[in-house]
Amino acid sequence: MAEVIGVRFKNTGKVYYFDPDGKKVEAGGYAVVETARGVECGEIAMENRDVPDDTIVQPLKKLIRVATKDDMRRVAENEIKAKNAFVLCEKKIAERGLEMKLVDVEYTFDNSKILFYFTADGRVDFRELVKDLAGMFRTRIELRQIGVRDEAKMIGGLGICGRPFCCGSFLGGFQPVSIKMAKEQGLSLNPVKISGTCGRLMCCLKYEQEAYLDLLRTTPKVNAIVSTPDGKGVVIDQNLLTGKLTVRLDKNPDAAPGIYKVKDVKVIRDGQIKVNKKEIEEFKKLEG
Repeated sequence: MAEVIGVRFKNTGKVYYFDPDGKKVEAGGYAVVETARGVECGEIAMENRDVPDDTIVQPLKKLIRVATKDDMRRVAENEIKAKNAFVLCEKKIAERGLEMKLVDVEYTFDNSKILFYFTADGRVDFRELVKDLAGMFRTRIELRQIGVRDEAKMIGGLGICGRPFCCGSFLGGFQPVSIKMAKEQGLSLNPVKISGTCGRLMCCLKYEQEAYLDLLRTTPKVNAIVSTPDGKGVVIDQNLLTGKLTVRLDKNPDAAPGIYKVKDVKVIRDGQIKVNKKEIEEFKKLEG
């Protein structure tokens, strides 16, 4: 076992482990630590805790100090400078006529580097832009092209559910999302209904998938042949969350289908959930 603390550098970013170096810290405070890109100040997301050795990557970098008032003042100053740098960079992008969209600007804690995050449809030759920015700010410049999901996470907003973006509020990182998940969750394959503001499949399809798979193990699928209290029939619709099935009875196929609880039916032959090649090609861009 190893004693670690967890530090997060973004509001909803990944939590990284550091060696507390014998110091006790409290969650919610801030710490100055050494990272791969230099000295940084981040929020303490996890106080001192022992974790198995196989869950960490050695050697752990050590905590430098718990953030002081001067450290927090520098963080605030860096945020102001980042806003000013954003405006100046946008002007330079316009002057150069570059096909790119600036998303965010970030100063490292020690001001040794400024990172500019942008999106673009393809590759962008920004070498001259880097020279312009280096001349203006007299420090190291790094431009990073990010995807549309990262852009949504950085900017934030409200999803179609009316709540803040999952990626911008509590998800630490992105997981692959497939169109098969939408089918297994009984959603309409309508791009407007299953994609987020970023234009990709909604993140909630991934983290809710385990619960739906558990329900699918005990719920007859569409086209399953089942036995009901009123006779044999075919499942034409299912509601996994309410545990109810819509069944068309064989003895009276032209009548209105009946509604039955899962516990009241018995599966004779279950159905299958398939994603055909046409659907895969049609929604391939949403999975990116």
